[in-house]
Amino acid sequence: MSNSSPAELAFPISRFQQAVEAKEFLITAEVMPPKGGDPTHMLQMAQLLKGRVHAMNITDGSRAVLRMSSLAAAVLLRQHGLEPVCQMACRDRNVIGLQADLMGAQALGIQNILALTGDPIKAGDHPTARGVFELESVRLLKLIDKLNRGVDFNDKPLPDGATALFAGAAVDPQCPSWSGLQRRFERKVEAGAKFFQSQLISDFDRLEKFMDQIAAGCNKPILAGIFLLKSAKNAQFINRNVPGVQIPQDLIDRLERATDPLDEGVQIAAEQVKLARQLCQGVHIMAVRREDLIPQILDRAGVAAVAG
Repeated sequence: MSNSSPAELAFPISRFQQAVEAKEFLITAEVMPPKGGDPTHMLQMAQLLKGRVHAMNITDGSRAVLRMSSLAAAVLLRQHGLEPVCQMACRDRNVIGLQADLMGAQALGIQNILALTGDPIKAGDHPTARGVFELESVRLLKLIDKLNRGVDFNDKPLPDGATALFAGAAVDPQCPSWSGLQRRFERKVEAGAKFFQSQLISDFDRLEKFMDQIAAGCNKPILAGIFLLKSAKNAQFINRNVPGVQIPQDLIDRLERATDPLDEGVQIAAEQVKLARQLCQGVHIMAVRREDLIPQILDRAGVAAVAG
């Protein structure tokens, strides 16, 4: 007897979900939506990743900076034969807006969703805007689970059919509170997260401890966040401005000594992909404004093309 919901039987599952269920080594990459109405550059960058990643994350107002709707950008990728993961943050929508966008995503063929709380407004380029935050990521995961079961936030039936969304969540193995990290991770698993993408990993011993002591036995893939460092200055900026992340001094020294710091950053990222491959089921690569270098990172790490 199948455990699938009626919606899951009615909609074909996404290629990314198939890869998750097949326990492949997963590769995702972050793609930034345009700041304006022309998606040409985003699509050019995304096309370079075709055949190299299982899916591409479309950010949703990352760092509270205005950009094109993640849902619209995800649809554009899909129209070009690319597999999106649509990030959805609680910061900018109330519970009505979240449900409306989730149902719209389903209708438009966007099934992979990353449920996020959202960065604080003051971090971005519209510091006087009002944040909503009616839900946060755990409650958003629970809401997606309800929609997949054919009911809305108020447990009222959806007369026009359930969704079949494949929801994931973020995790930060370098969170300073170990008990807080464990509690929140377990709550996200319980709320229905099917996969986890991590924040930037700079301490792989900490990642190993997380995999052994917290993620072990959860049967959900963890994708380690790999960030392309472009220079020593870039690494120092991250140390100053990204809470919970400390790029090791030896990496900063390597970048500083390098005759070509960007190429050295590619090499460091490739080494980190190799490390992650020994510890978890995937990597999530962030190469802000240099998505074109992701295939080179994967080549140097010995990661083959993915099946179409």
